[in-house]
Amino acid sequence: MGIIRSGFTFMVGTVCGVYIAQNYAVPNIKKLVHNALFKAKLIEEKYRKPKGKNEED
Repeated sequence: MGIIRSGFTFMVGTVCGVYIAQNYAVPNIKKLVHNALFKAKLIEEKYRKPKGKNEED
């Protein structure tokens, strides 16, 4: 009976997810992550300590 219960839960979750994605403005997670990483890279470059004369690359 466990496989029927877990299968039913999976089916209900899938149907609810499809309904929400079609009827509401769900953000694109991949695009959000890409933008966040890009902004983090810019901040890191802006506030990075300058390299000293004795330090190598």
